[in-house]
Amino acid sequence: MQFKSFAALAIIILSSTLLQAQSFTNEDIWLNSKYSSEQVYGLRSMNDGEHYTTMERSKNGVTISKYAYATGEKVEDLFSSSSLKNPLTIQDYAFSDDETQLLLKTNVEKIYRYSTKENVYVYNLSSKQLTSIARGEKIMYATISPNGKLVAYVKNNNLYFNNLSDGSVTQITTDGKVNEVINGATDWVYEEEFALVQAFEWSPDSRHIAFLRFQEKEVKEYSFPVYEENLYPQNYEYKYPKAGEDNSIVSLLYYNIEYQELTGVIKVDVRNAKNMESAEYIPRFKWIASNQIIIQQLNRHQNHLTISLSEIGKSDLKEIYSENSDRYIEVVDGWEQVGKTLYFTSEQSGYNHIYSLNTQSGSLSQLTNGEWDVTSFYGTDGKSYAYFQSAEESPINRSVYRIKLNGKEKQKLTTETGWNNADFSEGMKYFINNFSSANNPGNITLMDASGKTIRSLKDNAKLNTTLSNLKGKTTKEFFTIEVEGNQLNAWMMKPANFNKSNKYPVLLTIYGGPGSQQVVDRWGGANYMWHQLLTEKGYIVVSVDNRGTGARGADFKKCTYLNLGELELNDFMGTAEYLRSQSYVDPERIGIWGWSYGGYMSSLAITKGSDFFNAAIAVAPVTNWRFYDNIYTERYMQTPQENEGGYDQNSPLNYVEQLRGNYLLIHGTADDNVHFQNSAEMVNALVKANKDFDFFMYPDKNHSIYGGNTRLHIYNKMTNWLLENL
Repeated sequence: MQFKSFAALAIIILSSTLLQAQSFTNEDIWLNSKYSSEQVYGLRSMNDGEHYTTMERSKNGVTISKYAYATGEKVEDLFSSSSLKNPLTIQDYAFSDDETQLLLKTNVEKIYRYSTKENVYVYNLSSKQLTSIARGEKIMYATISPNGKLVAYVKNNNLYFNNLSDGSVTQITTDGKVNEVINGATDWVYEEEFALVQAFEWSPDSRHIAFLRFQEKEVKEYSFPVYEENLYPQNYEYKYPKAGEDNSIVSLLYYNIEYQELTGVIKVDVRNAKNMESAEYIPRFKWIASNQIIIQQLNRHQNHLTISLSEIGKSDLKEIYSENSDRYIEVVDGWEQVGKTLYFTSEQSGYNHIYSLNTQSGSLSQLTNGEWDVTSFYGTDGKSYAYFQSAEESPINRSVYRIKLNGKEKQKLTTETGWNNADFSEGMKYFINNFSSANNPGNITLMDASGKTIRSLKDNAKLNTTLSNLKGKTTKEFFTIEVEGNQLNAWMMKPANFNKSNKYPVLLTIYGGPGSQQVVDRWGGANYMWHQLLTEKGYIVVSVDNRGTGARGADFKKCTYLNLGELELNDFMGTAEYLRSQSYVDPERIGIWGWSYGGYMSSLAITKGSDFFNAAIAVAPVTNWRFYDNIYTERYMQTPQENEGGYDQNSPLNYVEQLRGNYLLIHGTADDNVHFQNSAEMVNALVKANKDFDFFMYPDKNHSIYGGNTRLHIYNKMTNWLLENL
């Protein structure tokens, strides 16, 4: 081959050199999973606390295997899909209480964030018999009764149970109807904001089922078109209560299996627009005895929590605990009943800590104490210790601890500095610790209850080798920024060939919602690798945890109450001001981007805060809190009728006239969470103000915007847009 000129040869050599130096691609990050860290899949602790099971996949199918915690040796293969006459593609499994049967899920179909429906089978480990549940139809939340004889489930908004001995099916409720009545499952807003999806539970003696009924007929509907290559798009309609609008009426019911009848109904005091103190929500309930249930109730403002006992055959509730706040109260997720004692977490001291409550006398004791938050309560061993994760050492770190049930002798169980998260065995004798740090994908180890490491399960050796061979790899560095007298945690990633004499563009990556955190000493996975790609292209990437974020106590988290967006934007603008003051930052090239709440804040930053930012990307943003659901929004803002100014003062829609920089808006048309309506109204407002901007939509994609090549496409689009606009 002959080259026509030295110039052409130089261009080809330069291009070849740049190509060889390129370490990161979006294809490797988002499509090829080149940087995926190791995991232990389908792990379940067995009843004896000495063994666990995992779900292992191979070309021959799925095997559920039993291992010993102490030695790590495989004891036996309990089940193999290849042994079935008609092999199944198993996607999840659960044991019956006595571990003699396996509940197997196949053809799992995702509905919303947590909910699914699937085909369900029960496999008897002794007889090797496979039983199809619900005559092969797709169902929701199938659960084997404690005595192993029945399987309850939800289908078409009604509750059923299947008798495993003869295959007969009994329909418990008959009034279930789409968009009107739901039995045994929750409505959209409970699922999204309370993370409650299965709304029924077997009693310990298998004689009763307790379940919630949602009467949602009066809740207003939201709809969006579903294209899916149809000649005429279908309209998807579901109940979505927006801020200030009516909720479902919720009741707790009992069903007697033997007599096949409803034996009691507990009705919550429901919607009362003139009295926000009325109980409106039942976010949690659980059996604590064969005839008794404990339930949590919250009022509409979510600032008054009660925990009460309900007994079969009695229509009244016995209140055993009550808590009030001048702002809001989080749902109690970490709670455990041991005899007459209820263990749970609360922020009543100003920080999230573990408490014990005698359910008979009502006496309350605090187990943990200090100016730090318990971030996960794992439970107790029932006799000596409570186990938990906390941010005691730093809001950016997590460690695992135990403390005696009398509140004494707190002991740290993990030693590595970074992010530790535990998965305990039954009885709390062992735990599997998943550790990572900001620049280290970490390891998974088995430890005993005293903190002794027994062995390594996963060490990410392959990924560490891949990372060590990357030429352009940089590190994440932590620091603090002072804004309006507040020390804010932040991190920065600089190009590997950083030269402080140069001027670099900066991208601020944010979220910012109440209780969230972006600045943590934990492996960031694909997002971390995308930030590596951006630094290789010459950008500095920065993140900051604004006021309102988590692990710094109730006052820091709840200071944004009634005025979401105000203090957060001040902190992001203060961060931009700090960056501008650095000699190595190009003050005319500071960008900001975020998804969901982060998209809301980046939209506000490029409009109301446009003096500080030159470019912004907003993915699936809220643009006015009136458009969002009532449980989330009212928790932090009360209703629009009560707090009109709070809703308007920080809506990006009201500041489009101030847009001066470059703005990219992205949304999925089938977003059931943050509706496409938010972006549609933003487009209308920008057009009305005659502002130029870029807009891209993903048809039929939900809030996560994923599936097939979608994640690759959106990150390619954002990368290319930044190269052209920042």
